[in-house]
Amino acid sequence: MTQKQLEDYLWGAANILRGMIDAADFKQYIFPLLFFKRVSDIWDEEYQEALELSDGDVDYAHFRENHRFQIPEGCHWSDVRATSTDVGKKLQNALHQIEKANFELLHDVFGDAQWTNKRRLSDEKLLDLIEHFSTMNLSVKNVPHDLMGDGYEYLINKFADDSGHTAAEFYTNRTVVELMTRITDPQPGESVYDPTCGSGGILLNSALYLKKQGKEYRNLKLYGQELNLITSAIARMNMFMHNIDEFLIVQGDTLDQPQILENDELKQFDVIMANPPYSIKRWSQSKFVNDPFGRNIWGTPPQGCADYAFQQHIIKSLKPDTGRSVSLWPHGVLFRDAEASIRKKMIEEDVVDAVIGLGKNLFYNSSMESCLLVCNMNKPKERRGKIIFINGVNEIKLERSSAYLEDKNIKRIADAFWNFEDEDGFSKIVSIEDIEKNNWLLTVFMYVMNNNGSESTESIDSLINKIGNNQKRLNSLNDELLSKLDQIGYGNE
Repeated sequence: MTQKQLEDYLWGAANILRGMIDAADFKQYIFPLLFFKRVSDIWDEEYQEALELSDGDVDYAHFRENHRFQIPEGCHWSDVRATSTDVGKKLQNALHQIEKANFELLHDVFGDAQWTNKRRLSDEKLLDLIEHFSTMNLSVKNVPHDLMGDGYEYLINKFADDSGHTAAEFYTNRTVVELMTRITDPQPGESVYDPTCGSGGILLNSALYLKKQGKEYRNLKLYGQELNLITSAIARMNMFMHNIDEFLIVQGDTLDQPQILENDELKQFDVIMANPPYSIKRWSQSKFVNDPFGRNIWGTPPQGCADYAFQQHIIKSLKPDTGRSVSLWPHGVLFRDAEASIRKKMIEEDVVDAVIGLGKNLFYNSSMESCLLVCNMNKPKERRGKIIFINGVNEIKLERSSAYLEDKNIKRIADAFWNFEDEDGFSKIVSIEDIEKNNWLLTVFMYVMNNNGSESTESIDSLINKIGNNQKRLNSLNDELLSKLDQIGYGNE
């Protein structure tokens, strides 16, 4: 089977749902069915292999030890396919029984789609989907793990493009992920964590990064937490589709209830890569003031913006000797007045390694400018007391309303980070003392020459005043918005 054949097959399933279900909801039906079909076909493949090995011993072929996943009697794909009425009920029961039979690996992996709601998905349409998936054998022999994984990623990408406002919930621009991975440089045996992991693409890329280099990737330990149930399920299915075993992905609110713990404390990791939800306004600020996990190491962010709550969670979750992180943010984290004291303390702690400006359109459905904040808990001696600023705005390629990085652009930015050298118009090493003189602002254009190779004609003081005035206006508008939302009872249901 070719990659194109697989992609057409997968996208064909989504097209069956058009006109009946909102595109944003395709994923909660397509991914579980795809995984169910894959698990069933692999079980059949394992059964045949065991049957041949045992000279036709049926009992031996059914042994649990011969199968990665257990499929209870009556819960195979073929059993659901043979059903003509109440198909959703039969399917839902099969999925629940498979989860129960493989509880440690597959609990809640199929999400919470309304399979029995015939007004949403009729028996006829569900049977159409099942028959579509039945046209192809998804065994490992027919669709190897690498091909299946690529197909799954293709589907995630297509759903992100097709799902409008919900895309950012589960997808991070893959070219940015590649840059983040090259900067953190995960190594075999290390632990990698994403506190808002979406569909798991960032975590997965760290394993693929090692695999491409011919290094051992199967002992990389991957951890993630995701708020949305179906998205966390998609992330787990993503790992299985890529034949990744060493992972733990849990569902829940990372700020309100972090679940990846060790000895009742936050577990610490070698590498953290994250694209947290930016500037969320509804979060448990009052609880964070006296955070039981001690994450308010530099202070409590304002109610109207939880960015530095996530950033402090990241820092607190890093190992003190090997911990390093990169997080994707809007540029506001670099200069907003409301978080000035937190940002000052972060810089004073000398954990900020680099600030990389990336420009607009790298967030789904937002033209907001983005940046990477790179931190290291144990910076090399030559990088201590300094931060490298990289202006990667011109490295971004625009295509309609979206943006991406070509490999040459990724390489240029990553090389600048690792080389740690000044380059006119592109990178600048700045001491913490100089940053203090600029009121602890991390705005890239304040430190790196502009594109024509000359210094900005506008003074630093003037730029600082502009940023301050704009921030005051933004804060005022934000307070006004929150007040109006409170008046109508939004978020209190």
